[in-house]
Amino acid sequence: MLRGLTTTSFWADDMRAATRWYAEVFGIEPYFERSGPDGNLAYVEFRVGDYQHEFGLIHSGYAPEGAPGEPGGAVVYWHVDDVHAAMEKLLSMGAKEYQPVVTRGPGFVTASVVDPFGNVLGLMYNQHYLSVLSSMQK
Repeated sequence: MLRGLTTTSFWADDMRAATRWYAEVFGIEPYFERSGPDGNLAYVEFRVGDYQHEFGLIHSGYAPEGAPGEPGGAVVYWHVDDVHAAMEKLLSMGAKEYQPVVTRGPGFVTASVVDPFGNVLGLMYNQHYLSVLSSMQK
């Protein structure tokens, strides 16, 4: 039934600030932007990483009714080569620690932060991610 990650969407009140922040995190500019009926930026999308996964920022005004107003729920973990270094960078950019760096077992290290816009961003070194990537490049 589930075949793969298509788009991760985060909410932000200040779309310009969120776009700049994530452009710095990813080291790229968004490839797609859309304005709402009021002419203000409503949605931006980045293609990120080895598999070009989509990462979208959506203006909070479009959040579904009843959406939580504080961090929580599922955590999407993004593979990084060095969780400690990624965590340091994000914290220096204004993110707040959500979960500290934890070694879950050989080849698995996790951490997460809350970005300046209230979203949880997961970080993970995952040996299985690297194995799958390696097998697809052959």
